[in-house]
Amino acid sequence: MKCPYCDTAETSVVDSREAEDQATIRRRRQCGLCEKRFTTYERIEGIELKVLKKDGTKEDFSREKLQRGIMKATWKRPIPMSDVNDLLDDVERRLRRKETAEVKSWEIGNLVLNRLRKLDELSYLLFASVYRDFASVEDFRNELDRLTTVSTAQGA
Repeated sequence: MKCPYCDTAETSVVDSREAEDQATIRRRRQCGLCEKRFTTYERIEGIELKVLKKDGTKEDFSREKLQRGIMKATWKRPIPMSDVNDLLDDVERRLRRKETAEVKSWEIGNLVLNRLRKLDELSYLLFASVYRDFASVEDFRNELDRLTTVSTAQGA
């Protein structure tokens, strides 16, 4: 593992422990040259998921790309980063449990939307506007009406 400060490969593990999700190992490392410390996370790579896009193309599943989309939707919202990471972990875990290594993009979107609706309705709307490709204010109104109907039905 290269040191992010001085770029040397002479690093050693000072401490290792399981992260809360029990699917990641957190390692504290120290550089043998500059002696600075840094943290790395080790995660099981597992099955390579392929995402089938709306246009028929396939691409590798990217947790980072999904995280960027969720971060844009939750930006400036009162949602702790731990909740965003839990959402990402849950979506990825559900995808990897599927019997096939190929998943449709709309399945990923729906998993995220279902979790976001429970976390923060405005973030849900922001994610839905990109995911469902809203073209007008009317699209927002329709989704807001659908969200209000669901919220009212759940509260009754």
